Amino acid sequence: MSGSITSNSALLGAADAAAASAGSSTGSSSTGGTSGTAAAAGTVNSAGTANPLASLTSNFQDFLSMLTTQLQNQDPTAPMDSSQFTTELVQFTGVEAQIQGNSSLTQLIQLAQGGAALQAAQMIGKTVQVNSSQLTLQNASATIDFTAPAAGPAAIAIYSGSGQKLFDTVVSAAAGSNTWTWNGRTATGAILPDGIYNVAVEGAAAGGGTAALPFTVQGTVTGARPTKSGVNLDLGALSVGLSSLAAVRN
Repeated sequence: MSGSITSNSALLGAADAAAASAGSSTGSSSTGGTSGTAAAAGTVNSAGTANPLASLTSNFQDFLSMLTTQLQNQDPTAPMDSSQFTTELVQFTGVEAQIQGNSSLTQLIQLAQGGAALQAAQMIGKTVQVNSSQLTLQNASATIDFTAPAAGPAAIAIYSGSGQKLFDTVVSAAAGSNTWTWNGRTATGAILPDGIYNVAVEGAAAGGGTAALPFTVQGTVTGARPTKSGVNLDLGALSVGLSSLAAVRN
């Protein structure tokens, strides 16, 4: 009996440590202003990042202005060397081709993002599984799916974003896929509000000790929105990139 208690204690300790240190990369966001100079020059796009196409267009206009001024002010008795003029025209044409190519690429990216946004919007109201180190408590319920290499105890720990322990438990896991649902209560029975909480799952390692068990988080999609890096799915308070989607359950 003491060996079992020690094993469970080790599992709980590992799960607690993992959940306490779990990061919040999926739900983070950053804000910040852009410099007045960059905004005035049109080199910042709507997402708040540098716009290389605007810079390239500005350089193209500068080059065109310089070439025109050079032609207007050349000495009629000693006109520009034809080879030099040809070289500058080739450079001029190359910059113009870059601008057209970048414009076409931008349109393709916008079409792809639009398709991803439409795909994400069709998932609203559906239950999905996503890869995340945080679970989403919706209507006082949160579910994770984890995989155990063999039947045996598995420890699950839930912590707040600030590192406060809220709940942990040891469950009997079957070999393969397992599902566990949390009712949003702490170890003392206090009811927690809907939101996102750090979670970790630990099992026994084959060679002794503990090992993290892979898991996905279930949630109901409540929204879809474009971001700087693509499209995000909102599962209540949890926001994850579309690339984190593991499965659509219904």
